[in-house]
Amino acid sequence: MERGTIKKSIDVKAPASKVWNVLTQDKFNRIWYAAFMEGSYAVTDWQQGSKVTFLDGDKNGVFGKIVELKPNEKISMRYEGVVENGQETTTSDDAKQWIGATEIYSLSNTNGNTSILVELEGPVKFMEMCTPLWDKALQKIKGLSEE
Repeated sequence: MERGTIKKSIDVKAPASKVWNVLTQDKFNRIWYAAFMEGSYAVTDWQQGSKVTFLDGDKNGVFGKIVELKPNEKISMRYEGVVENGQETTTSDDAKQWIGATEIYSLSNTNGNTSILVELEGPVKFMEMCTPLWDKALQKIKGLSEE
């Protein structure tokens, strides 16, 4: 199965704690998730070991697990399948492409500013489609963090 990767970064004039809130709080992440698809949201408690599900307005998306979480520093997720019409599956062709895909957010603080590094590995067609959208998403994260 062919995998694609995305690696993007941006510098933000805000402390890591503010960026962290933008990454993990529903009122903020719904705004920047819209760069990918309007109406997208996350269902999770943002705790290490917890399940995480990303859905669009039609209840389609991906699900997995938060494998590492260090507040204000890092979130690492590994995907386990997809959600189709509100139902989780690991056996469809689409789901099989997502099993083992990863998404990692790393924050580093320098003089009160924060660098965000986003690293993704997953289905090559999805990664190709999302690469330009990540530029928009990171600009939204930056804007929300600097408000």
